Amino acid sequence: MAEKTKLVKKARVGAAGGWGSVRGIVEVYGAEHPVPGVYRTLFQLNKPGGTMCTSCAWGKPAKPGLFEVCENGAKATIWDLTSDRCTPEFFAEHSLADLRSWSDHDLEMQGRLTEPLRYDAGSDRYVRCGWDEAFAGIGAALRRLEPQSVVFYASGRASLETSYLYALFARLYGHNNLPDSSNMCHETTSVSLKEHIGTPVGTCVLDDFEHCDAIFYFGQNPATNSGRFLHPLQKAVRRGCRLIVFNPVIEKGLLEFIDPQNPVEMLTGTGTRLAHQYLQVKAGGDIAAIIGVCKHLLERDEAALQQGKPGILDRAFLEEHCHRSEAFLAQVRATAWEDIEAHSGLSRDDLSQAATVYAEAERVIGVYGMGLTQHVHGSQAIGTLLNLLFLRGNIGRPGAGICPVRGHSNVQGQRTVGISEKPELVPLERLAELFDFEPPREHGLATVDACEAIRAGTVKAFVALGGNFLRAIPEQEAMEQAWVKQELTVSIATKLNRSHLFPGKEAWLLPCLVRSEIDVQASGPQVVTIEDSFSHIHVSSGRHPPASPHLRSELAIVAGMAKATLTPNPRCDWDAWVADYGKVRDLIAATYPEFHDFNARLQTPGGFYRGNPARERRWQTASGKAEFTLPSVLSSLGIGDAPGRYHLITMRSNDQFNTTIYGYSDRLRGLEGSRMVLLMNADDMTAAGLYEGQEVSLVSDAGDETARQVDGLRVTTFALPCGCVGGYYPELNPLIPLWYHDELSKTPAAKGVPVRIQIGGVHGNGRAAAR
Repeated sequence: MAEKTKLVKKARVGAAGGWGSVRGIVEVYGAEHPVPGVYRTLFQLNKPGGTMCTSCAWGKPAKPGLFEVCENGAKATIWDLTSDRCTPEFFAEHSLADLRSWSDHDLEMQGRLTEPLRYDAGSDRYVRCGWDEAFAGIGAALRRLEPQSVVFYASGRASLETSYLYALFARLYGHNNLPDSSNMCHETTSVSLKEHIGTPVGTCVLDDFEHCDAIFYFGQNPATNSGRFLHPLQKAVRRGCRLIVFNPVIEKGLLEFIDPQNPVEMLTGTGTRLAHQYLQVKAGGDIAAIIGVCKHLLERDEAALQQGKPGILDRAFLEEHCHRSEAFLAQVRATAWEDIEAHSGLSRDDLSQAATVYAEAERVIGVYGMGLTQHVHGSQAIGTLLNLLFLRGNIGRPGAGICPVRGHSNVQGQRTVGISEKPELVPLERLAELFDFEPPREHGLATVDACEAIRAGTVKAFVALGGNFLRAIPEQEAMEQAWVKQELTVSIATKLNRSHLFPGKEAWLLPCLVRSEIDVQASGPQVVTIEDSFSHIHVSSGRHPPASPHLRSELAIVAGMAKATLTPNPRCDWDAWVADYGKVRDLIAATYPEFHDFNARLQTPGGFYRGNPARERRWQTASGKAEFTLPSVLSSLGIGDAPGRYHLITMRSNDQFNTTIYGYSDRLRGLEGSRMVLLMNADDMTAAGLYEGQEVSLVSDAGDETARQVDGLRVTTFALPCGCVGGYYPELNPLIPLWYHDELSKTPAAKGVPVRIQIGGVHGNGRAAAR
């Protein structure tokens, strides 16, 4: 059951979308043997009255197309609705020690979990148990532990209703240890945007893409990570909007798109050229690149003013709405072009061309993904992008704004309704009033903090609402060794994954419904809600019978654990909340004013907008204005260049959603058959004496005493900047030090990991390997 090892490279890679996308869906369909009626669900996905896709948080339009589903969304839905079942009999045949040799793909290919399971240490197997037994065991264990020694983690798929109750459970129990998946990807966004514009989320709405004149696009791959974004990008480019891309990796989804719903494009194989300019910035070079664009704008502005012409900068906006603009402009003037070019890897001419597009555009959107957030100085990179937008007033008006592209479908919404380790972001006084208790005020543990505490032995229990935490984090080997020393681990899940194979002294595996399944409670069929990246709230309805009669909803499981753990509280009627999710939405509305009339607004086409003060140019910052960043560095990297050192970018394949591996095809990069690859610039390969297909190891070059190494990687020529190498997440996560993270948010810096190449026990530069 080990992973495939034969890599096949394709000389020619087609456009994003098109027949390749259709084939990708068909391949997963054939492998998963989905239940009958899956096509009806795909047809209703992301439409009013249908199911909201679990694969990303992209917006759902009020007037949807014939199909509002992308390749990855279809794969995720088919993956959920497989007819394969992972029953207690499977675990009777396999010990957890045996299963640890299986690949991520093969573990999940066993199908849907069907019954609650308890870990039996004597046989090293999960065994069948009942729900009452599970809740009683979990409750008893949690009551024995100090609340501060317990972590409640949440993946980004759980509904608003479940997320609200999960956060309430944690605080009633006595802690704010509520990390979620955003800690590993977009927490840098939440921290940086909050500091600089007063809101932790983007300012754009879906309609803005119909009015923008230019899009400056940083470190995100829509074809793999948010496929439905390609449609508004294509429409924008067709009407004259210019797309300027900054990315070390040339992604096909930003070069050309063939709309699978357009018969002419499908028949002719002719799509839309997307990027007006594609700039292969060095890993971590975005701050320098943006300052280069700003420097050209300032030079052009000052030249225009000297000639008596109107300036380029929006001085009215800067004077009325911004703080520290002059300090930033002085910093831009003082930054030499030589330093900008060296740190960005881009020429002055290329950056000047990008700046010209920006100057000529009336309305500009800044889009970014984890290429900006997952760096040691990622917060400064986001702040510098905001600076660029501030210069011409591109925040707080239609067709302009900042647009982080989120991953999990409700990861933003979870934060909105209370899943946060930061007590200052939660209306604790309102919770105290509603539920008659004193909420904990101590700052909780985020992901990196939780990992450090588990290794130190101060965290004794970990409850996971979804996800594959152990596979997604840095320092995997060390974390696996520490994980099993915990007193209790609880996993709410739909399929088996690697995290489940490292149980605590007591461990429970609790299977739940997926979003596309019918959820019937005492008051009848239930619906749930999610928040997209544009702060719109959508209702989702399941249509398929549950995979097993033993499954329970995530909300019911959370309520069951809470009832078994907490002292009864007359203000907390867990049974009533499970019976009718509408009562939970009433609680959300009572806690968060922007959710007023929640139940009455459920069926709003395109979702209802909960609002964003920065979009209205109301700056809830320390100064009451939009805050310019004064970057202290020109590179987002925490560890700079050195002879023989490379900066590793981890990435997802086209056949992947986070740690879920659908297959071994990375079609849009021309790679098939293996995930154990090291992508490398051809000139770097020659300089290091490497050849195509050579097997090498990567070792950490972080400068500490910890040995980190990944073996069995095949060197593969790929168009990357010199000094930069690429490989797949999560296979290369062991190379990321736990301490190597964004300075403000502690988001792991997975897009610029310092590494060296080892060949047969010797590094590529000839030095002996540190082991």
